[in-house]
Amino acid sequence: MITINPFSQLSDFIPSIAMQVFVVLMIVLVIVGTFFEMLHKKNIKYFFQNAKKAKQSAIRTLNTGEKTSIIIKTVATDVLTTAELGAGKRRIAHVLGMWGTIIFWITSAIMIFCYSKTDVVTPSIYPLLWHLGAIMTCIGGYWFWLFLRVDVSAEGYPWYRIVRADLFVLSLIITATLGLIWSYLQSENIVGWDTLFLVLFGISNMVLFGGVYWSKFAHMFYKPGAAIQKNLAEADGSNENLPYPSDKPKQFGLGIKREEPKHY
Repeated sequence: MITINPFSQLSDFIPSIAMQVFVVLMIVLVIVGTFFEMLHKKNIKYFFQNAKKAKQSAIRTLNTGEKTSIIIKTVATDVLTTAELGAGKRRIAHVLGMWGTIIFWITSAIMIFCYSKTDVVTPSIYPLLWHLGAIMTCIGGYWFWLFLRVDVSAEGYPWYRIVRADLFVLSLIITATLGLIWSYLQSENIVGWDTLFLVLFGISNMVLFGGVYWSKFAHMFYKPGAAIQKNLAEADGSNENLPYPSDKPKQFGLGIKREEPKHY
């Protein structure tokens, strides 16, 4: 199962071009949804206004080399390894889910656009990574959903309580789960059930990529920009217009150590 390209077998029933058009449509939905989400919440306007305020209150001017170094460091730590979450279960779950999703999406695109025909041999590494990415997404996503969400672990709400903000994580892990089930059923040639889960897999993808405007999907694009802006502000002394010291809670006494921080 894990070394078989499910999209190659699918091409016996659905033309490769149809699968490719579906992927392009999902990308268009993400772009359109993100655009209208930014338009509605005015995120870009906020970032530009914040950057302008930071420039006016900056103590020193950063040169190009310093800015480049800060950006690279931010991408390598805060973005690629979610370092802002600290060392703990929450960070591990996010890293698993994030990298699993990236691997899942990239290998899906590669197999659909390059190896989705039965007469083309798919290198076993791609389906292997596709299944591994889906499994990582499920582990990180279900771990977060069941045990690490703020409203579950800190506020005492049941794990099955769903609000609109949960649309992204739920549709993401359901998509990965349905993809794995469909791949298994297809590899075992379980006729009927494989078609059902293929349809469900397609619908879950449409909900995931088509629900950008209503979900937290677009946050994946905002967070890197916000992290870079924050670190640049710390380096030039503007500190996002926060008073100093903003990172020394110990001055308020040892009471802060009574409860372990959960990095919410």
